[in-house]
Amino acid sequence: MNDQLQKIDAEFAAASERLERLASTLNPEDWQRRARPESWSPAECVAHLNLTSEAYLPLLEGGLRQAQHLPVPDTRYRYGVIGWLLWRSSGPPIRFKTKTSASFVPGAHHERDEVLARFDELQRRQRSTVARSAGLAIDKVMATSAFNARLRYNLFACLAILARHQHRHLWQAEQA
Repeated sequence: MNDQLQKIDAEFAAASERLERLASTLNPEDWQRRARPESWSPAECVAHLNLTSEAYLPLLEGGLRQAQHLPVPDTRYRYGVIGWLLWRSSGPPIRFKTKTSASFVPGAHHERDEVLARFDELQRRQRSTVARSAGLAIDKVMATSAFNARLRYNLFACLAILARHQHRHLWQAEQA
């Protein structure tokens, strides 16, 4: 695995550790509590991340299948313009707020153990996707955003954006 993929894998691992630390400090009431009525609780932030991972994993799997049929990639993966812009704007601290589409808005109540177990399973699958990307031309395979069908970016950018997006919402959960 090259250093770019190692960095993405490390970001996914750090997100898991960050969530574990946060969850260990919250009682059940704090897990569900919103700091402001218009913001999400820590439970909702993690549930949103789970919804996001569930939507993107099939796209990633399909992209990996496509990448297997492409020539060996260049030495460095490229984000592409759209991918880089989304990656740059998706991490913490939150520079500007965006409204998520309805299918990614979590419901109101989420059992802590269930949400955390699902997050761990999805993290395992995403990290497996990163590992299986090694040696594939994932920056030559385009994916359509599950959030906005008008946006397309390559699979490398997609993986990087997903990892960064997790830190954005874990930061938000920590603020709550």
